[in-house]
Amino acid sequence: MPLSTPGARREIHHRVIDMRAYAREDGLYDVEARLVDTKPYAFKRPSSPEPLPAGQSLHDIWVRLVVDGEFVVRGIEAASDVTPWAICKQAESTLQVLVGEKLARGWSAKVKERLRGAASCTHLMEMLIPLATTALQGIRALQMERYLHAEGDEGPLKIDSCYAYGREREVVQRLWPQHYRAPAGTGN
Repeated sequence: MPLSTPGARREIHHRVIDMRAYAREDGLYDVEARLVDTKPYAFKRPSSPEPLPAGQSLHDIWVRLVVDGEFVVRGIEAASDVTPWAICKQAESTLQVLVGEKLARGWSAKVKERLRGAASCTHLMEMLIPLATTALQGIRALQMERYLHAEGDEGPLKIDSCYAYGREREVVQRLWPQHYRAPAGTGN
């Protein structure tokens, strides 16, 4: 276990989110997520007089984004196999407001702005945010040279995009020495 040894505890909830990206034969990409929530004990729901048995799904929902090579959303589909309330399934269609948007900087804010609160299902909304990262990881891996060397006004776009690609880090020093900046106070 990579984390420190925890103190005495008992499990009270289990959420599994599985995300996958697929290259389609038509040149588009499918990016899918499935979220499953369970409890390790019989759980009394307000939507039913009978408790949900331990280990049985409280939520089992799916989302599929169809995106092009420029990360523009061309389609969205959702399926709610298990939800606490029957009306929850109606939220599937609310995701259509994101068709035509680009999975890029600002995606998380757009998702939250358009689907927050009663506008959609919280769980569907929450899955859409990391689905963008899954799409980027999957598609960019197929186009690594293009994205590794993509240039912006101030050099490669990858610089300062995450911790490892920070301008003051060894990865930038190795890949783009002309854009490397020694950390403040090091005298280098």
